[in-house]
Amino acid sequence: MSRSPYVSQAPSVSNIMLKVMLALLPAIAVYVWVYGSGILLVLLLASLTALVAEALVLRIRQRPVWPFVSDCSALLTAWLLALSLPPLAPWWLVVVGTFFAIVVAKQLYGGLGYNPFNPAMVGYAVLLISFPAIMTNWPAPLSLAETSLDWTTQWNIILSGQLPAGVLPDAVSMATPLDYIKTQLKLNHSVDSILQAGQFGWFAGKGAELVAFAYLLGGAYLLHQKIITWHLPISFILGLALMAAGFHWYQPELYAGAGLHLFAGATMLGAFFILTDPVSGPTTPNGKIIFALGVAVMTYLIRTFGGYPDGVAFSVLLMNMLVPLIDAWTQPRVFGHKP
Repeated sequence: MSRSPYVSQAPSVSNIMLKVMLALLPAIAVYVWVYGSGILLVLLLASLTALVAEALVLRIRQRPVWPFVSDCSALLTAWLLALSLPPLAPWWLVVVGTFFAIVVAKQLYGGLGYNPFNPAMVGYAVLLISFPAIMTNWPAPLSLAETSLDWTTQWNIILSGQLPAGVLPDAVSMATPLDYIKTQLKLNHSVDSILQAGQFGWFAGKGAELVAFAYLLGGAYLLHQKIITWHLPISFILGLALMAAGFHWYQPELYAGAGLHLFAGATMLGAFFILTDPVSGPTTPNGKIIFALGVAVMTYLIRTFGGYPDGVAFSVLLMNMLVPLIDAWTQPRVFGHKP
């Protein structure tokens, strides 16, 4: 008969990071099938930049390099940022964004465990503000593009930053579903008529909604493995769905329903892989719910009334600033002590 104490061994940082990266693989596979192999080169460039930048700063700080580089936290940041960028983003954009995320948003604050903001979202926000034209130029899914680009051509576009001779930008790119809806609403088209466009599928954009389903599958794996808890992703999804459903019920011709907001943009990526960052997010159960609902409300407001098509990154960063206050307000009562 075994005796107490019963102490469970906590998983290592590298083990957690590897499981999160494993959960991203279904979405990456669907990404390649929908948009082509360009995302693989973007992931490779981001990964190499993250490892080199992390090693360089650790060397400058006179800290051991291998223990920190091998924990895979830099690689995960690189992957999350790469999956947030356009699949045919020029190589220098990937390098600049990843370098800023690792050096400024992570290492200058002291490294893993000390950064108050999500590094991947910091890199994304910096790129979106600095290079809005490039960041909003997304390629059309291969099934909808007028000109199909093979794998070699996509990699050449990323490395050279130029389309092949005779190929026009409109032939290989299109507005994202959220951007398209916002533009068409300004032209006084109703939501129902906008959703009849050929680029929309069951819930959101054709192809993009399949990637969202893949993120949902990866998130279910993380919940099953108890890498994350339900508080953040479920609260965010329910909060965003209720906001969208309420506005759609109020004026259905002006506001899209919950299905589009859940399966378009970075909703599923944000719910299971961005909000659940254990460093920059809250630690208490009630704090996680408040944090996620705040991100949901701001995401919907930015998407619907703001100047950007999506709002997950900015919403997460704004709520990151409130995390110390949220944790202070939601600390559970210590057993045996009066409130």
